[in-house]
Amino acid sequence: MGRNRRDSARKRMAELRAREAARAHRRRALATVLGALVVIAVTILAVVLLRGGENSRSGYRGSLAPLTRQADGSVVMARPGVSGPVLEIYEDFQCPACKSMEEATGKTVKELAAAGEAKVVYRPFWLFRNSPEPTRGNSLRALNASLCAPADTWIAYHDRLFAEQGPENSPGFRDEDLISWARQVGIGDGGFASCVTGVRKSAQIDQADAAATKAGVQSTPWVTLNGRRLDQKTVFTPDGLRRAVREVAR
Repeated sequence: MGRNRRDSARKRMAELRAREAARAHRRRALATVLGALVVIAVTILAVVLLRGGENSRSGYRGSLAPLTRQADGSVVMARPGVSGPVLEIYEDFQCPACKSMEEATGKTVKELAAAGEAKVVYRPFWLFRNSPEPTRGNSLRALNASLCAPADTWIAYHDRLFAEQGPENSPGFRDEDLISWARQVGIGDGGFASCVTGVRKSAQIDQADAAATKAGVQSTPWVTLNGRRLDQKTVFTPDGLRRAVREVAR
């Protein structure tokens, strides 16, 4: 009987150890799963925050060719060494058709420049100089603010201005909004606010208008490729714009 009791006790002890080992294994497995879920959650959060930051800077998330500002206020977007084909875009930030073009082919324009397939020259000007208020003032304030923006963050601000464009005959592009949007796309003040409120770029505004007049611009968007105006169907379709640029490059 004593031997049987000892065998039974050893058996129960072995069973207890087996159950404890099984519980320990489950705890380790659960800890591993929970750790993996935490890593996944942190990764997802980081991606969401990153994308949120990108959205606050610009709607475009692809690569960009370097941006440089010319003396007359226009902005060149091109890879080093790329001199053509030259795609010039005359636009007004209060122009509804310009906003429609940005929505339709703005991404395509940036992609062509980033790929080294074109030298893009943005030429915003004061189309509504002789229009009644509030359209006239909206156009002027947005243009001046774009000229105040530094070249390296200019395209993000350019895109934001079109995204925020209000109805043509309604008050818009208030100085405080123009300054706030600049901060949101990464423009440090550096005199930006005073440049906006003081309309400090009047000389470049006159130069931009003169360049548009010299080019024969009569409406916006007015897009030329190596000096030749593109038709609206080409300007407003990604495939049409790519095809036009590539045909000229042959």
